[in-house]
Amino acid sequence: MGLCLFYYYQNNKYRNVSKALGGLSLKSKLKSISLAGIVIFIAVALITYPGEVLSASERGLDMWWGTVFPSLLPFFITAELLIGFGVVRFIGVLFEPIMRPLFNVPGAGGFVWAMGMASGYPSGAKLTTRLRQEKQITKIEAERLVSFTNASNPLFIVGAISVGFFHDETLGILLAVCHYVGNALVGICMRFYGRENRGKHSKQKRKLSIYKALQELHRTRLKENRPFGKILGDAVVNSVQTLLMIGGFIIMFSVFTKLIYIIGIAGIFASGFSIILQLIGIPSELSLPMFSGLFEITLGGSLISQSDVSSILPQAVVLSFILAFNGFSVQAQVASIIADTDIRFAPYFFARILHGLFASSLAILLYKPLYLDKQEALPHDVSVYSPVQSDPWFTILEQLNYWGPLITLAAIALTIIIVTLRNNKSKYQL
Repeated sequence: MGLCLFYYYQNNKYRNVSKALGGLSLKSKLKSISLAGIVIFIAVALITYPGEVLSASERGLDMWWGTVFPSLLPFFITAELLIGFGVVRFIGVLFEPIMRPLFNVPGAGGFVWAMGMASGYPSGAKLTTRLRQEKQITKIEAERLVSFTNASNPLFIVGAISVGFFHDETLGILLAVCHYVGNALVGICMRFYGRENRGKHSKQKRKLSIYKALQELHRTRLKENRPFGKILGDAVVNSVQTLLMIGGFIIMFSVFTKLIYIIGIAGIFASGFSIILQLIGIPSELSLPMFSGLFEITLGGSLISQSDVSSILPQAVVLSFILAFNGFSVQAQVASIIADTDIRFAPYFFARILHGLFASSLAILLYKPLYLDKQEALPHDVSVYSPVQSDPWFTILEQLNYWGPLITLAAIALTIIIVTLRNNKSKYQL
């Protein structure tokens, strides 16, 4: 009798759960349970290790408000103004004969590509989203564009990674060349993506015309009804909002990476990574740094520089891969930015793996001409690992870390003032 009641209770409980899930598919149910489980795991880990969580949060916050925010803010604001005043349209017409045959994207993609390399990720995704919202590019073109315009900026590659961690500027040249050439190769490969969705532009021959470019600039400016003050205010507010979102992702992934390291999950996955790395001739000591770098690039770069490896080549190969992969932290930022449009995340993720393979292969091919030969050309009495305080890249990074927090606070205060004034103005109009 008791066994029957127990069976009846369990059967009814299963039916209630199934009814609560609303008859959803098994895949959808598993996804819901998995996401809930991950969130619960993170919540329990946050409560269990409060000290480590605080230190990881402070590390992510220092990185964001000292380096990321002040370095990206000018580019974001400038890009918004250039789009608003039609300069991007002007550039698009001029670069159409280059970008269309090479990457199968409109000429405006040249602006996104250049700004993405200069300012670093996730600028490419931000600008691609703006062009898509302005209907200057199609969905397929946006997915092609976002796949190769999210690159690391030279200050991070040379200043933070090469000089800051390795005290070796020559390594920065190798990493930068591999990163940007690999990015261009990804763009060339992705030009074949979505070829079945060809538009009329594919049949049209584009010629360089400054007069037509100026006409497009003028038409775009005339369509913009907002006064200059409103355009500038919107540029500041939108840029700060995006950077606040980026800051949240940086802090959260800094904490998450620390937690999986403390709990031991990172060590388990690193053991599997070591087997794969040994098969391709890379020391197993780099397995844990590489796994950490897949989540957060700065942490991975720091661990790689501290690893006990006899040659710099395997370190350069692994660094090239994680720089190209962008890290799950940057990928989450990109996913959040493009979520406001119909741009899909899958082509971007596939391109990151492709970029990683290209960049790491180039690091092997270019190691001798761009690193060993340059090292031999250096004066023998000058050590590569000399103090980096005199290096110009390190000096720029130091200045940015010193003035960065002040720039961040000033920009946030300005945004609050703009939003407050607009709210008060709207109340008076009502």
